[in-house]
Amino acid sequence: MALVYDREITSILDRMIPVRTVTCRQRPSDPYFDDECRTAKRRVRCLERASCRAHKRVTAAVVPTQDLVTAASAADAAWRAERRSYRDLCNQKREAFWRTKVDAERSSPRDLWQSVDVLMGRGLAPESAAIDARDLHRFFDDKIADVRAATADASPPTFTPAPAGCSLSAFRTLTITDVTTAICHLSDKQCASDPLPTRLLKDNIDLLAPFITTLFNKSVSSGMFPALFKSAYITPRLKKASLDPADTKSYRPISNLPVLSKTLERLVAHQLVEHLDLWRLLPDLQSAYRAHHSTETAVLRVLSDILDALDRGDFAVLTLLDLSAAFDTVDHTTLLRRLQTTYGITGTALAWFASYLHERKLSVRYRGSSSTPSSLLCGVPQGSVLGPILFLLYTADLLGLIEGMDLHPHLYADDTQIYGFCAPDEASALQQRTSTCVSQASGWMKVNRLQLNTAKSEQLWFTSPRQQNRLPNIALHVGCDIVQPVRCVRNLGIFIDSDVSMKTHISKTVSSCFAALRRLRSIRRSVSQAVLLSLVTSLIMTRLDYGSAVLAGLPSHLLNRLQSVLNAAARLVCRARKYDHVTHLLRDLHWLRVPERIQFRLAVLAFCCRTHKAPSYLADELHWTDEAESRHRLRSGSCPRLIVPRTRLSTIGDRSFRVTVARAWNSLPTSITALTSLPSFKRQLKTFLFTKSFPSV
Repeated sequence: MALVYDREITSILDRMIPVRTVTCRQRPSDPYFDDECRTAKRRVRCLERASCRAHKRVTAAVVPTQDLVTAASAADAAWRAERRSYRDLCNQKREAFWRTKVDAERSSPRDLWQSVDVLMGRGLAPESAAIDARDLHRFFDDKIADVRAATADASPPTFTPAPAGCSLSAFRTLTITDVTTAICHLSDKQCASDPLPTRLLKDNIDLLAPFITTLFNKSVSSGMFPALFKSAYITPRLKKASLDPADTKSYRPISNLPVLSKTLERLVAHQLVEHLDLWRLLPDLQSAYRAHHSTETAVLRVLSDILDALDRGDFAVLTLLDLSAAFDTVDHTTLLRRLQTTYGITGTALAWFASYLHERKLSVRYRGSSSTPSSLLCGVPQGSVLGPILFLLYTADLLGLIEGMDLHPHLYADDTQIYGFCAPDEASALQQRTSTCVSQASGWMKVNRLQLNTAKSEQLWFTSPRQQNRLPNIALHVGCDIVQPVRCVRNLGIFIDSDVSMKTHISKTVSSCFAALRRLRSIRRSVSQAVLLSLVTSLIMTRLDYGSAVLAGLPSHLLNRLQSVLNAAARLVCRARKYDHVTHLLRDLHWLRVPERIQFRLAVLAFCCRTHKAPSYLADELHWTDEAESRHRLRSGSCPRLIVPRTRLSTIGDRSFRVTVARAWNSLPTSITALTSLPSFKRQLKTFLFTKSFPSV
C-alpha cells in the first residue's frame, strides 16, 4: 500500500514539477582568494543576516522602541564596517598576488603574458584529445629518423686541427663553495622528476652541499655522468599559438631535466668555456648562448654592414638558412671526434662528454599520459645547459666555409645568415656565388648529419629606395630546390625591408603593442597602479625597446608611431583619458621619449664596447680618439671620443652602427663618458637624457 502511495505522489510531483537537467558550472575562485578571505566573507554574510533580522524586528513592531532602533543601527554599522574590512583585505591580497607574479616572471615576458592570459580566463590553446603522448613521441622519432636516413650516404666529415698545445684532459675538482653558489643562483623552477622542490633544496643547501659536491667530483674524476641524470621527459610546446593543436607537426620538443643534472652541467660548462676562451676557440660570429651577445647585436652587425654597402652604391643580398631538427640530429661520434681534434678535449674530460651523450632516455608527457621511454641515439638535449654549447662547437666550421666563398656569415644557434655585396651590374655573379655557397653549406650539413630546410629558407635583396625597380628577381638554386627572393624577412625577431626602411618592423611592433595594451586595459580595475606599471614595463616596453638600436636615424614620422604606443601606455598606467596631454604623465613616470630611448641604447652599447662587455664584432667597428696615434698630440686625443666615419647618404650611411653610436657617444658630456661603472653610467645617462626630453624639469 505504501508503495502505491509513493508512486502516486511521485506521479503527481512529476506533473507539477517536471524533471529537467541543470548544468552546474564550477566557477573557480580567484587565485588570491585564500582561507583568510573566505573567513572574512563568512563574517560579512553573518553580520548581513543579523542586520536584516534587526531591521525586520523594527518593521514588525507596531511602535518601534528606541532599543530596537539602536540595535538595528548597531547591527547595520557592524555589517558595513566588516564589509569595508573585507574589501580592503581582498584588495591587499589581489595586489600582493599580482606583485609577486610580476616579480617572479619579470625576466620572461612570454611566461608573464601566459600567466596573465590564464588569470583572465583565456590561457593557452587547449590540449587536443585527438593526439596523445605516443603520437607525439612517434612523430619526434620519425622526424629524426627521416633526417638520419637522408644523410646516411654522406661522406665522412673533416675536422679542423686544434692549435698546438691546446688540451683539456681533466676537469678540476669542484669545491663546496662552487656547488653552493651554483645552487643558490638557481631559479625556483623544477620538473616532475626532481625528488624535492628547488626551493627546499636551496633552503637546505648548507646541509646537502657536501654530499652533492662529493657526487659531482666523483662524476668528473671518473668520466661518468650519473645514469639517473640522463632520463628526461619532453613537454611538447606549440610553435605558434595560431597552429592546429591536433597536428603533431605544430609542436616542438622541450626536454625537462632534473635540477641537479643541470647544475652539474653548468659547473662543467664553466670550465669548458674557460678552456675555449683561453685558446680563443669560440667562433666570433656566433652570437648564441654567449655572454654579452644577443639576437639584437647579431642583427645590428648584419644590418650595419648592409647599410655601409648601400651607402657605397652597391647592392646587398641576405640569405637566411633554416635547419630541420638541428639539435636533435647531432651525430654523437662526429661531435666527440670534433671535441677531440678541433678543441683539444681528451682523456677523462672526453670520456665524461661521451658518457653524457650516450644512453640517454626520454619520454613524452601530454595530457596526463606518458609514452614509453626510448633511447637517444643522436642529438643534444634541448633545455639542457651543455647541449647548446656543444651545438655551437659542432657547427663552428660552417663559418670558415662561408668566408672562403668571399661572403659574410653570422650564426645564431641554428639560424645561419649569409650576406654579400656587389656593384649593381654584378648581381648575377653575386647570386651565382651565393648559390654555390649555399649548396656547399648544404653539403657540409649533410656530411655532419644535419639537413637544410629549403622550404623555410629565405633570400632578400637590398638597395636604396630610389633603386628598388633595379632589384634582381633571380631565384636561389639549392640542388633541386628553388628559393624565390622576397621583399621582407623576419631575422631573429626583427623585420627588415628590401629598402632598409624598417617600416614593417615598426608597423608590427606598434600593432602588437596596442593589442597587448587592449588586453591589459581589461584588467586594470583588478590591479593596483604599481602592478599595472610592472605589467606594462614587462610586456610593452620590452617589445618597444627590442631592436631599438637598428632604428637610429629613421625619420621622425616613423618614430612618432612608436611614441604613440608610449603615450597610450602612460595613459593606461595613469588611468588618463584618450586625449589627455601626456607630457606630464611621461615626466611623472620618468619615461624617456622614443628618440632618447634609442640614444640611451646606443650610448650603452658604446660604453660596453669600450669596457670589453660587447661582442668583438661590434667593438672592432669603433675607433677611439685616445687610441689613434695621429691624435696623441691633439686635444681630442686626451678624451674618450669616437671617430665619426664619413658617409655618402645621410638617409642610409648615417644609420650605420659606426656612425650612430659615435654620434650618440660624442653628444654626452665628459662627466658621463668618463665613468667606469655600468650601473653608474646608466643612471647618469638616463638623468641627462631625461632632462633633454623634459627641459622644464
